[in-house]
Amino acid sequence: MESIKEERKLLRYTYLLCIVLFVNMFFIGKSGLDKGALIMGVIICILFAYSHFIIRRFFPDGDKYILLFSNVLAVIGMGMLYRLDSPTALKQLIWYTVGIAIFILVVVLFPSLKKFGKYKYFYLVCTLVLMSLGSIFAPKVYGSRNWIDIGGFSFQPSEFGKLSLVAYLASSLQYYGRNLEGRSEFIKLKGLIEPGIVVMISLGLMVYQKDLGSALLFFAISVTMLYIATSKFRYVLVCLVLFMIGGFISYKIFGHVRLRVLIWGDPWKYGYDEGHQIVQSLISIASGGLFGTGLGLGYPKMVPVVNSDFIFSAICEEMGLLTGFAILILYFLLFYRCMRVPVYSKDNFSRLLAVGYSTMIAAQVLVIVGGVVGAIPLTGITLPLVSYGGSSMIVTFFSLGILQKISEDGQSYE
Repeated sequence: MESIKEERKLLRYTYLLCIVLFVNMFFIGKSGLDKGALIMGVIICILFAYSHFIIRRFFPDGDKYILLFSNVLAVIGMGMLYRLDSPTALKQLIWYTVGIAIFILVVVLFPSLKKFGKYKYFYLVCTLVLMSLGSIFAPKVYGSRNWIDIGGFSFQPSEFGKLSLVAYLASSLQYYGRNLEGRSEFIKLKGLIEPGIVVMISLGLMVYQKDLGSALLFFAISVTMLYIATSKFRYVLVCLVLFMIGGFISYKIFGHVRLRVLIWGDPWKYGYDEGHQIVQSLISIASGGLFGTGLGLGYPKMVPVVNSDFIFSAICEEMGLLTGFAILILYFLLFYRCMRVPVYSKDNFSRLLAVGYSTMIAAQVLVIVGGVVGAIPLTGITLPLVSYGGSSMIVTFFSLGILQKISEDGQSYE
């Protein structure tokens, strides 16, 4: 009962946040009062109220905070997008609606996920096909080859490839070590050869497509799932050494990898050319200070690709570093709730699936925020639930739906 009260309290705070954001947009409209902001705010409130009602009413078990924290982040993202470009925010609202629908459908329609653990080779084929599509069909966009346009609809195949890669690794590693106690280390390692090759192929394709963010993301997911499946830290160390060797080789062979590292080392040297994005991002964050310039009072549009890759910079500039820290805390809380799910999972496939999707979201946040603030070399990926992007929104809500389904499967979080 106490949990329900806390959920309702957080739901009320989310309504308040949405109202404050979009009422603010109503008053700072370029051509007078912007009624569209109020309409959009009301629609968003209805959507996340409806989604919470369905999940709470018909599926009382499971961790409801997964959906609640996700909605808070989505509200902040759509509010900032409306300030930057209202047509883009309307598109994001559509993707948010689709994402919420997918989340509910996964929870409602999917049977026990344990049954899906036997389709390893289906996930393998999907992974290899999706990872290679960008290399074959994608034109260059900001130097990368990872976006495909079909009938006016653009999507990133590697975004969906993340889903199948996690499912493949979960299916492949679920029986690791079973009936092998007392056997030699070489025999135990044989079960890791095939998934290791698949991961290396995926990483190689991402480096070739100049999608370094996805390469880092896939590595983080694979190493985390490997450790959870085997409980052997030495395997993780071996993977780290191999990753560093591969990174060094990529640095020597691929010019775009070398350029990203050079820009990271001294972004100001390249501030008028290749390093313009990161320099403008750092200036934007610094100009906001702790409390920000105020919505509509900053100049976030001076940062290239601000709607997607650099939306965190825009938020820090106009809402302040404190809001930026608050967003990171929200992601941490979401990750914490997601990582509680595998603790109560009843089978290895569901447990590994939950770990993989939780790591995917957390690693994506760390990689893009780290790049935006200059802590690591910049990589072009979206901030989950906050940045503009249909592929990212759908993939994230599908992953969260799977996590919600696993948490609903016979385990109460009251």
